[in-house]
Amino acid sequence: MSELDRYLNAATRDNTRRSYRAAIEHFEVGWGGFLPATSDSVARYLVAYAGVLSVNTLKLRLSALAQWHSSQGFPDPTKAPVVRKVLKGIRAVHPAQEKQAEPLQLQHLEQVVNWLEREAEQARTEGDRPRWLRAKRDAALILLGFWRGFRSDELCRLQKIEHVQAVPGAGITLYLPRSKSDRENLGQTYQTPALLRLCPVQAYTEWLSASALVRGPVFRGIDRWGNLGEEGVGCTPIA
Repeated sequence: MSELDRYLNAATRDNTRRSYRAAIEHFEVGWGGFLPATSDSVARYLVAYAGVLSVNTLKLRLSALAQWHSSQGFPDPTKAPVVRKVLKGIRAVHPAQEKQAEPLQLQHLEQVVNWLEREAEQARTEGDRPRWLRAKRDAALILLGFWRGFRSDELCRLQKIEHVQAVPGAGITLYLPRSKSDRENLGQTYQTPALLRLCPVQAYTEWLSASALVRGPVFRGIDRWGNLGEEGVGCTPIA
């Protein structure tokens, strides 16, 4: 890969690249379209999946087609008036309220954390190190994610020494080099105070002590013998 390609790839998030590849494959293989596409074929593609796919999904497919044509040096058919008008008509005929996941309530968080604490204590008593480590890791994951509203991929990008500073009883500072809200990839720093109950600082320091990690990703997969993986849990199936 050339230096130019490396920087161009870095400008697009991995999830976006995968979504775009899937969208292009759907247009060509799933629907039978041809690339480069015409504005008429794109409009017919939208009509074919109106009411089947959500408007947001259709907009993602259009973005993928636009990106493909732009990167290949072809005129962008998605900008044609007929395509915009068809999408507007689909939105009017097939209105749909976007579904949002129900937020985790504090009482449910407490139930989950209490269960993990019992799980960790029982595993420690029975000498089950893998189970004990998983309970400690999951408690830290859940509490950090809850109090800071982090996405799972953001938590998986946390690096211990480089990105996290925790002071027991005081607070924790976390630096994220990339996040969905950070469009310019400037990096963002977050702070969370120590709490009397359901404390993310305590959960993090307990996980760090249990795992004995000194560098690299904070949250990792754990095999059946209690060995920690080298990569973050977002890079390998979580165990």
